[in-house]
Amino acid sequence: MYTVTNYPHGTFSWADTSSTNPAAAKQFYMDLFGWSKTDIPVGAGMTYTMFHHQGQNVAALSEATPQALEQNIPSHWSCYVAVDDVDALLPVIEANGGQVVFGPMDVFDSGRVAFLMDPTGGALGLWQARSHIGASIVNTVGAMCWNELLTRDAETAKAFYHAVLGWEFHGDEHYIHIKNRGRNNGGMIEMDASFGDTPVCWMPYFNIGEINAGIARVKELGGQVHMGPNEAPGTGFWALATDPAGAHFYIMQLHEADPWLE
Repeated sequence: MYTVTNYPHGTFSWADTSSTNPAAAKQFYMDLFGWSKTDIPVGAGMTYTMFHHQGQNVAALSEATPQALEQNIPSHWSCYVAVDDVDALLPVIEANGGQVVFGPMDVFDSGRVAFLMDPTGGALGLWQARSHIGASIVNTVGAMCWNELLTRDAETAKAFYHAVLGWEFHGDEHYIHIKNRGRNNGGMIEMDASFGDTPVCWMPYFNIGEINAGIARVKELGGQVHMGPNEAPGTGFWALATDPAGAHFYIMQLHEADPWLE
């Protein structure tokens, strides 16, 4: 019902966090969501931690690189979209005002990756799957259930992602919904002055089950809650949290989790 074996082109498929305190962050997420983990050596003394939920890959964590630490890049989550051909999209990204800021590169036999920056400043991963499709469980309690862009120029962002990934959009000045090939595929908020100096970014939502219990658990485990609980009418309740290393993410109580249909 919530397991995935294949992602259509343009669908959000994965999220991972780069952490300045990986030991604390790993324990936090395992205790918060009931995840288990496998630490995978990736060279130079670094590891990539694969989180598992109900026996399926659900998300991951990497240690912040020495270069990231030197540049004071904070802990953060990254979101990834499944694509059929990473390399074919690179000229399309640049022709529409975006930049390729990382890659493309092969990740062992797992897949091929690149990161784009859209014209409004949002960084997004592109993932061409081989042995690793991304999350093999979604939407249910303990799994990623949504992805969202905070931007200061929604019209520019919409035009860019439509050109690059074929996304369609609907909504109003309060919230913009993303559709990919007829499937709900995340959202977008145009930030106003009330957001202060919040950077343009993509962030994942994870289904927490019950929002008030989730908020209490985040705090108990050493995280912080910065907003919420707030209601998303017709959908559920959400809160914005940070893990003990400072990475921002959302927790969500869904009225009803959409089953995955292939």
